[in-house]
Amino acid sequence: MASDARRVGVVGCGLMGSGIVEVVARAGVAVTVVEADGDAARRGRERLERSLRRAVAAGKLAEQELAPVLGRVEVASSLAALSTCELVVEAVAEDEGLKCSVFAELDRVLASSEAVLASNTSSIPIARLAAATARPERVVGMHFFNPVPVMGLVELVPCLSTSEGTIERADAFARDVLSKRVVRSVDRAGFVVNALLVPYLLAAVRMVESGLASVEDVDAAMRAGCAHPMGPLELADFIGLDTVKSIADVLYAELRDSACVAPALLSRMVESGRLGRKSGRGFYEHGG
Repeated sequence: MASDARRVGVVGCGLMGSGIVEVVARAGVAVTVVEADGDAARRGRERLERSLRRAVAAGKLAEQELAPVLGRVEVASSLAALSTCELVVEAVAEDEGLKCSVFAELDRVLASSEAVLASNTSSIPIARLAAATARPERVVGMHFFNPVPVMGLVELVPCLSTSEGTIERADAFARDVLSKRVVRSVDRAGFVVNALLVPYLLAAVRMVESGLASVEDVDAAMRAGCAHPMGPLELADFIGLDTVKSIADVLYAELRDSACVAPALLSRMVESGRLGRKSGRGFYEHGG
C-alpha cells in the first residue's frame, strides 16, 4: 500500500476526520476530505490548521513544512471527488445507517475495484458495513484514536469477507506510512479498546449516579491510585458523552451484558445536550 497510495480519501471532517487527514498529509500523501456541510468543512479546515500550528510550536513539524502539508489537502463536497482514491477512510458520526449509506455510495463511485474501503467506526461490526457494498472483500475497519496526530494506535478489524490482501494493504499503510502501532481484532462490537474501556466508563458513571463518590473523587482515585493520565469521567467528557452512549448501545445490542447498559444519568445528560468538551459541559464545565 505504501507504494500505490497516491491519494487517500477521508469522509467526514470532524474531530476524527480532520485528525486522520492531518496524519496522512504529514506522511507525504495527498488526501481529499469530503464534507457536504460547508460550515463543518470550514471548521474542519480550521481545526487542521490549528493542530498543525501547535505541532510547529512544539517542534514536531518544521515551519517550512506547514504550507506543503496543507497543500496536500483538498476539501470536496461530494463523494464523487474520491473516485480515483486507492484507500478511503470513512469517519462520519457513529450511526450505522449513515455509515452504511456512505459505504454504498463509495462502492458506486470508486473507479478501482482494488480500492480499500475502511471505517473508523469505534464499535459497529465491520460485516454490517461491508454488506452495504458489492465488494465486501475490500472492506476493513481502521479505528484511529483521538487525538489522531498524538495517539499511536490503529485497531485493524477485518470481517469474515475481508481478503488477506486488503488486510495486508491496510496494515502496511497504517504501520509503514503513518507510523502507527497496529493491533488486530476480530469483528466484534467494540473491538479491543472500547470493549474494555466503555464498561469501565459506565461503571464510573454508575458510581456517581448511586452517590458512592463524587465526580472529582472518582477521577482523582483513578489518576492517583492507578496512574491513569485521565480519570474515567474526564475521559468520557473528552470522548463525548453521546459517543460513549452510542458505543454502549452497540455493545449491549450484541453482547447483552448488563455492564454495557448506559446508565440513566448518562442518557439524561446526552438528551440535555451535555455532551462533554464538544458542547462545553458534561461532567465538568469546559470553558472556551
